[in-house]
Amino acid sequence: MTQFLSLSDAVRQNLKDGDTVAFEGFTHLIPVAAAHEAIRQGIKDLTLLRMTPDIVYDQMIGMGLARKVIFSYAGNPGVGLLRRMRDAIENEYPRAIETVEHSHSAMAQAYEAGAAGLPVAVFRGYKGADLPKVNPEIKSITCPFTGEELAAVPAHRPDVTFIHAQKANRKGDVLIEGIIGVQKEAALAARRVVVTVEEIVPDFKGLHPNLTILPNWTIDAIAVVPGGAHPSYTHGYYERDNATYLEWDKISADRELFAQWMKENVLEAGPEVFAERVKGLRA
Repeated sequence: MTQFLSLSDAVRQNLKDGDTVAFEGFTHLIPVAAAHEAIRQGIKDLTLLRMTPDIVYDQMIGMGLARKVIFSYAGNPGVGLLRRMRDAIENEYPRAIETVEHSHSAMAQAYEAGAAGLPVAVFRGYKGADLPKVNPEIKSITCPFTGEELAAVPAHRPDVTFIHAQKANRKGDVLIEGIIGVQKEAALAARRVVVTVEEIVPDFKGLHPNLTILPNWTIDAIAVVPGGAHPSYTHGYYERDNATYLEWDKISADRELFAQWMKENVLEAGPEVFAERVKGLRA
Protein backbone atom coordinates (compact mmCIF):
# COMPACT_ATOMS: atom_id res chain seq x y z
CA MET A 1 0.00 0.00 0.00
CA THR A 2 1.32 3.43 -0.97
CA GLN A 3 2.41 5.63 1.93
CA PHE A 4 2.25 9.42 1.75
CA LEU A 5 5.35 10.57 3.63
CA SER A 6 7.65 13.51 4.06
CA LEU A 7 10.64 13.38 1.74
CA SER A 8 13.03 12.68 4.61
CA ASP A 9 10.94 9.74 5.81
CA ALA A 10 10.44 8.39 2.29
CA VAL A 11 14.20 8.31 1.71
CA ARG A 12 15.06 7.03 5.18
CA GLN A 13 12.61 4.14 4.98
CA ASN A 14 13.53 3.01 1.47
CA LEU A 15 17.19 3.79 0.71
CA LYS A 16 19.96 2.03 2.63
CA ASP A 17 23.75 1.96 2.59
CA GLY A 18 25.03 -0.28 -0.21
CA ASP A 19 21.82 -0.18 -2.26
CA THR A 20 21.61 -0.10 -6.02
CA VAL A 21 19.47 2.93 -6.78
CA ALA A 22 18.10 4.69 -9.85
CA PHE A 23 17.18 8.39 -9.82
CA GLU A 24 15.60 8.40 -13.27
CA GLY A 25 14.29 11.23 -15.38
CA PHE A 26 14.83 12.22 -18.98
CA THR A 27 15.27 15.90 -19.91
CA HIS A 28 12.64 16.89 -17.36
CA LEU A 29 11.26 15.35 -14.16
CA ILE A 30 14.72 14.60 -12.77
CA PRO A 31 14.26 13.72 -9.05
CA VAL A 32 16.78 16.24 -7.75
CA ALA A 33 15.10 16.87 -4.40
CA ALA A 34 15.15 13.15 -3.58
CA ALA A 35 18.83 12.91 -4.45
CA HIS A 36 19.58 15.91 -2.23
CA GLU A 37 17.81 14.21 0.65
CA ALA A 38 19.99 11.12 0.14
CA ILE A 39 23.03 13.41 0.35
CA ARG A 40 21.76 15.04 3.55
CA GLN A 41 21.23 11.63 5.12
CA GLY A 42 24.78 10.60 4.24
CA ILE A 43 23.82 7.29 2.66
CA LYS A 44 26.96 5.47 1.56
CA ASP A 45 28.36 2.93 -0.92
CA LEU A 46 25.60 3.30 -3.48
CA THR A 47 25.56 1.83 -6.94
CA LEU A 48 23.98 4.58 -9.05
CA LEU A 49 21.99 3.61 -12.13
CA ARG A 50 20.89 6.13 -14.73
CA MET A 51 20.76 6.44 -18.48
CA THR A 52 21.95 10.05 -18.41
CA PRO A 53 23.76 11.05 -15.21
CA ASP A 54 23.82 14.84 -15.01
CA ILE A 55 24.70 17.36 -12.34
CA VAL A 56 22.74 15.71 -9.52
CA TYR A 57 24.83 12.54 -9.91
CA ASP A 58 27.90 14.80 -10.06
CA GLN A 59 26.81 16.12 -6.67
CA MET A 60 26.24 12.64 -5.22
CA ILE A 61 29.60 11.42 -6.50
CA GLY A 62 31.37 14.56 -5.28
CA MET A 63 29.91 14.03 -1.81
CA GLY A 64 31.24 10.47 -1.69
CA LEU A 65 27.95 8.58 -1.82
CA ALA A 66 28.76 6.42 -4.84
CA ARG A 67 31.00 3.40 -5.15
CA LYS A 68 29.82 2.46 -8.67
CA VAL A 69 27.98 4.17 -11.53
CA ILE A 70 26.20 2.26 -14.31
CA PHE A 71 25.28 4.63 -17.13
CA SER A 72 25.13 5.36 -20.85
CA TYR A 73 25.97 9.07 -20.97
CA ALA A 74 27.45 11.35 -18.35
CA GLY A 75 27.59 15.11 -18.74
CA ASN A 76 26.27 18.52 -17.82
CA PRO A 77 23.58 18.84 -20.54
CA GLY A 78 24.49 21.44 -23.13
CA VAL A 79 27.55 22.53 -21.14
CA GLY A 80 30.20 19.82 -20.84
CA LEU A 81 31.83 17.53 -18.34
CA LEU A 82 30.74 16.23 -14.98
CA ARG A 83 33.82 17.49 -13.18
CA ARG A 84 33.20 15.83 -9.81
CA MET A 85 32.69 12.48 -11.55
CA ARG A 86 35.88 12.99 -13.53
CA ASP A 87 37.82 13.88 -10.36
CA ALA A 88 36.60 10.65 -8.74
CA ILE A 89 37.60 8.56 -11.75
CA GLU A 90 40.98 10.17 -12.40
CA ASN A 91 42.09 11.13 -8.89
CA GLU A 92 39.92 8.95 -6.62
CA TYR A 93 38.57 12.10 -4.96
CA PRO A 94 36.71 12.02 -2.63
CA ARG A 95 36.86 8.26 -3.23
CA ALA A 96 37.45 5.86 -6.08
CA ILE A 97 34.41 4.81 -8.09
CA GLU A 98 33.80 1.97 -10.51
CA THR A 99 32.13 2.82 -13.81
CA VAL A 100 30.15 0.55 -16.11
CA GLU A 101 29.25 2.14 -19.44
CA HIS A 102 26.49 1.03 -21.80
CA SER A 103 24.64 2.43 -24.79
CA HIS A 104 21.28 4.15 -24.28
CA SER A 105 19.58 1.19 -25.90
CA ALA A 106 21.27 -1.29 -23.57
CA MET A 107 20.25 0.68 -20.47
CA ALA A 108 16.64 0.91 -21.62
CA GLN A 109 16.55 -2.77 -22.54
CA ALA A 110 18.08 -3.72 -19.17
CA TYR A 111 15.40 -1.77 -17.30
CA GLU A 112 12.68 -3.37 -19.41
CA ALA A 113 14.09 -6.84 -18.74
CA GLY A 114 14.15 -6.10 -15.02
CA ALA A 115 10.55 -4.89 -15.17
CA ALA A 116 9.61 -8.18 -16.85
CA GLY A 117 11.37 -10.22 -14.17
CA LEU A 118 14.00 -11.48 -16.61
CA PRO A 119 17.67 -11.94 -15.71
CA VAL A 120 19.03 -10.66 -19.02
CA ALA A 121 18.19 -8.25 -21.84
CA VAL A 122 18.70 -9.43 -25.41
CA PHE A 123 18.73 -6.99 -28.33
CA ARG A 124 20.45 -5.96 -31.54
CA GLY A 125 23.37 -3.73 -30.69
CA TYR A 126 27.08 -3.20 -30.11
CA LYS A 127 28.06 -4.57 -33.53
CA GLY A 128 31.28 -2.84 -34.48
CA ALA A 129 31.35 -0.91 -31.20
CA ASP A 130 34.26 -0.70 -28.75
CA LEU A 131 32.27 -0.79 -25.50
CA PRO A 132 32.39 -4.62 -25.27
CA LYS A 133 36.17 -4.29 -25.03
CA VAL A 134 35.92 -2.33 -21.78
CA ASN A 135 32.67 -3.68 -20.35
CA PRO A 136 32.83 -7.42 -19.65
CA GLU A 137 29.09 -7.45 -18.87
CA ILE A 138 28.33 -7.08 -22.58
CA LYS A 139 28.02 -10.56 -24.04
CA SER A 140 26.81 -12.02 -27.30
CA ILE A 141 24.41 -14.91 -27.77
CA THR A 142 23.08 -16.77 -30.76
CA CYS A 143 19.35 -16.71 -31.42
CA PRO A 144 18.11 -20.33 -31.24
CA PHE A 145 15.54 -19.64 -33.98
CA THR A 146 17.40 -17.58 -36.58
CA GLY A 147 21.08 -18.09 -35.75
CA GLU A 148 21.55 -14.31 -35.53
CA GLU A 149 24.20 -13.02 -33.14
CA LEU A 150 22.62 -10.70 -30.57
CA ALA A 151 23.88 -8.58 -27.68
CA ALA A 152 23.03 -9.50 -24.08
CA VAL A 153 23.45 -7.52 -20.85
CA PRO A 154 22.31 -8.17 -17.25
CA ALA A 155 18.86 -6.88 -16.36
CA HIS A 156 18.66 -3.86 -14.06
CA ARG A 157 16.98 -4.68 -10.74
CA PRO A 158 17.43 -1.62 -8.49
CA ASP A 159 16.79 -1.94 -4.79
CA VAL A 160 14.95 1.36 -5.10
CA THR A 161 13.97 3.73 -7.91
CA PHE A 162 13.18 7.41 -7.40
CA ILE A 163 11.24 9.42 -9.98
CA HIS A 164 9.53 12.81 -10.07
CA ALA A 165 6.07 13.36 -11.56
CA GLN A 166 3.47 16.05 -11.94
CA LYS A 167 0.63 14.55 -9.96
CA ALA A 168 -0.53 11.74 -7.75
CA ASN A 169 -4.13 11.17 -6.78
CA ARG A 170 -5.35 10.32 -3.30
CA LYS A 171 -5.15 6.60 -4.05
CA GLY A 172 -1.47 6.92 -4.94
CA ASP A 173 -1.69 6.54 -8.71
CA VAL A 174 0.99 8.60 -10.49
CA LEU A 175 0.53 10.72 -13.61
CA ILE A 176 3.23 12.00 -15.97
CA GLU A 177 2.74 14.44 -18.83
CA GLY A 178 5.29 15.34 -21.47
CA ILE A 179 8.46 13.45 -22.30
CA ILE A 180 8.71 10.01 -20.72
CA GLY A 181 12.05 8.28 -20.58
CA VAL A 182 12.49 4.98 -18.73
CA GLN A 183 10.77 6.02 -15.50
CA LYS A 184 8.03 3.41 -15.77
CA GLU A 185 10.44 0.58 -16.55
CA ALA A 186 12.91 1.67 -13.86
CA ALA A 187 10.10 1.74 -11.31
CA LEU A 188 8.65 -1.63 -12.27
CA ALA A 189 12.13 -3.18 -12.20
CA ALA A 190 12.78 -2.00 -8.64
CA ARG A 191 12.08 -3.68 -5.33
CA ARG A 192 10.95 -0.34 -3.85
CA VAL A 193 9.66 2.82 -5.56
CA VAL A 194 9.55 6.38 -4.24
CA VAL A 195 7.86 9.16 -6.22
CA THR A 196 8.10 12.88 -5.56
CA VAL A 197 5.27 14.93 -7.06
CA GLU A 198 4.34 18.55 -7.59
CA GLU A 199 0.90 18.05 -6.07
CA ILE A 200 -1.76 15.63 -4.86
CA VAL A 201 -5.13 15.90 -6.58
CA PRO A 202 -8.43 14.19 -5.68
CA ASP A 203 -8.56 12.29 -8.97
CA PHE A 204 -7.49 12.48 -12.62
CA LYS A 205 -10.92 13.36 -13.96
CA GLY A 206 -10.72 14.96 -17.39
CA LEU A 207 -7.19 13.72 -18.09
CA HIS A 208 -6.29 10.99 -20.54
CA PRO A 209 -6.08 7.66 -18.67
CA ASN A 210 -2.84 6.71 -20.46
CA LEU A 211 -1.08 9.47 -18.53
CA THR A 212 -1.31 7.31 -15.41
CA ILE A 213 1.94 5.43 -15.90
CA LEU A 214 2.15 3.85 -12.43
CA PRO A 215 -0.81 2.52 -10.43
CA ASN A 216 -0.69 2.85 -6.67
CA TRP A 217 0.12 -0.81 -6.05
CA THR A 218 3.53 -0.37 -7.72
CA ILE A 219 4.60 2.47 -5.41
CA ASP A 220 5.90 2.34 -1.85
CA ALA A 221 6.01 6.03 -0.97
CA ILE A 222 4.94 9.39 -2.36
CA ALA A 223 6.28 12.73 -1.13
CA VAL A 224 4.95 16.11 -2.22
CA VAL A 225 7.87 18.33 -3.22
CA PRO A 226 6.84 21.34 -5.35
CA GLY A 227 9.74 22.26 -7.62
CA GLY A 228 11.40 18.94 -6.84
CA ALA A 229 12.93 18.54 -10.30
CA HIS A 230 14.78 21.89 -10.33
CA PRO A 231 17.02 22.78 -12.17
CA SER A 232 15.47 20.45 -14.74
CA TYR A 233 11.91 21.29 -15.69
CA THR A 234 8.50 19.83 -15.03
CA HIS A 235 6.24 20.04 -18.06
CA GLY A 236 3.28 22.31 -17.37
CA TYR A 237 4.71 23.62 -14.08
CA TYR A 238 8.08 25.35 -14.59
CA GLU A 239 10.84 25.72 -17.14
CA ARG A 240 14.41 24.50 -17.17
CA ASP A 241 16.82 26.71 -15.22
CA ASN A 242 19.60 26.95 -17.80
CA ALA A 243 21.60 29.41 -15.68
CA THR A 244 22.08 26.79 -12.96
CA TYR A 245 23.59 24.31 -15.41
CA LEU A 246 26.01 26.95 -16.69
CA GLU A 247 26.90 27.96 -13.13
CA TRP A 248 27.52 24.35 -12.15
CA ASP A 249 30.41 24.06 -14.60
CA LYS A 250 32.34 26.67 -12.60
CA ILE A 251 31.27 25.43 -9.17
CA SER A 252 32.15 21.81 -9.84
CA ALA A 253 35.58 22.66 -11.26
CA ASP A 254 36.87 23.70 -7.82
CA ARG A 255 36.79 21.29 -4.86
CA GLU A 256 36.47 24.01 -2.22
CA LEU A 257 33.83 25.95 -4.13
CA PHE A 258 31.91 22.72 -4.65
CA ALA A 259 32.03 21.88 -0.93
CA GLN A 260 30.82 25.35 0.03
CA TRP A 261 27.97 25.26 -2.50
CA MET A 262 26.83 21.86 -1.28
CA LYS A 263 26.94 23.04 2.33
CA GLU A 264 24.82 26.10 1.63
CA ASN A 265 22.41 24.69 -0.96
CA VAL A 266 21.97 21.05 0.09
CA LEU A 267 23.29 20.16 3.54
CA GLU A 268 21.83 23.25 5.22
CA ALA A 269 18.71 23.45 3.03
CA GLY A 270 15.55 21.37 2.99
CA PRO A 271 13.13 20.35 0.25
CA GLU A 272 11.07 23.50 0.80
CA VAL A 273 13.74 25.53 -1.03
CA PHE A 274 12.79 23.89 -4.34
CA ALA A 275 9.44 25.70 -4.43
CA GLU A 276 11.27 29.01 -3.99
CA ARG A 277 13.79 28.24 -6.74
CA VAL A 278 11.14 27.74 -9.41
CA LYS A 279 9.02 30.82 -8.65
CA GLY A 280 10.45 32.78 -11.57
CA LEU A 281 10.34 29.77 -13.87
CA ARG A 282 6.64 28.96 -13.66
CA ALA A 283 5.16 27.83 -16.96
